[in-house]
Amino acid sequence: MSGATSAPRPEPEGGGERSIGEIFSSITTEMSALVRQEIALAKTELRQDAKNAGRGAGMFAGAGVAGHLFLASLTALAILALGDLIGHAWAALVVTVVWGVVAAVLAKSGQKAMKQVPPPLERTTVTLKEDAQWAKHPTS
Repeated sequence: MSGATSAPRPEPEGGGERSIGEIFSSITTEMSALVRQEIALAKTELRQDAKNAGRGAGMFAGAGVAGHLFLASLTALAILALGDLIGHAWAALVVTVVWGVVAAVLAKSGQKAMKQVPPPLERTTVTLKEDAQWAKHPTS
């Protein structure tokens, strides 16, 4: 029976089988290693998700600035600059529409970037499910 194991272990006195203490120690060590690996995976995954969320948040910040400029375009300076050419009312409308388009493009870009952020801990969840399946059927 001792020739079937691949790792050389000193045989316990009394028949060559491992004691309950040795089995428990082995299980504890393996579970600790598994938990450490899962935590490391979760940290890596969260770091990547935070980076992607930061990019999307930056796009939303840009949309906020453009929205502010949308309101600022109503100032007298912009209206007066075009007002002499096409009339003050039309000048106000043109400047307002231009900043509105800029804000919409930035908001859409931010929305697209945020959609690329996966659900929280997607890979960790998958590996935890695999670990649970293995724990139920360790020989498969």
